[in-house]
Amino acid sequence: MNVLIVEDEKHTAQLLREIINKHPDFTVVDSLESVEEAVIYLSQHQQELELLFFDIQLADGHSFEIFKHIDVVVPVIFCTAYDEYSLQAIKNNGIDYILKPFKEEEIEKALLKYKSFRNTIKAKPVPVTIQQETGSLQQSFLSQYREKSIIIKIKDIALFAIEFETTYMYCFDGKKYPLYKTLDYVSSVCDDQLFFRVNRQIVLNRNAVTAFEPYFNRKILVHTKIQFDQKIIVSRLKVTEFKKWLQSG
Repeated sequence: MNVLIVEDEKHTAQLLREIINKHPDFTVVDSLESVEEAVIYLSQHQQELELLFFDIQLADGHSFEIFKHIDVVVPVIFCTAYDEYSLQAIKNNGIDYILKPFKEEEIEKALLKYKSFRNTIKAKPVPVTIQQETGSLQQSFLSQYREKSIIIKIKDIALFAIEFETTYMYCFDGKKYPLYKTLDYVSSVCDDQLFFRVNRQIVLNRNAVTAFEPYFNRKILVHTKIQFDQKIIVSRLKVTEFKKWLQSG
């Protein structure tokens, strides 16, 4: 089983790697030091991982920030020198919480705990579950621009689109930002009176729509206020629902 370590103390990271690699069922595939590195790595390789070890306090922020940028669906074991984050850890895919300085047997117990619950912890992203249960709607998203985290308000987003397996936010001002979350997540936390998923690749803001016209095989082609290189096609099975959605606004 592949394991990723996110720990900014090199000695601790190396110790963790040695302990985990002693176990025949686990292999540490990489070790990272920051929130930024973790977000980029997980956006590309999360499907290859079975378990994560996160230090909570990293050089560029708390590891909980990772969950704001990307849907983390892999179970996490948190290792930290502080005991006040246990509840927050549980809410962020945490299956164990180990205080530093840790002992080898504590890591062993955590690995065995993961193995014993493996069949039940392959769950959906925790943030999605919470949003669906509470019915709360997201008012903004975080994106990364160079070394800065950018806050993008929902009302400023014309559409969300998948390109090369990454979700992007296209804003009314013409700017484009990456969003390391799935379209399923986007659909679950956006107001369905304002946003409509027209197909598998695009979620559209009604305020971006200027017109639509018939398209091949009883589909429709949507025109928007923003410059967008892809054709926005509403699938045939969604045409009636899409028209009702537009009229309801």
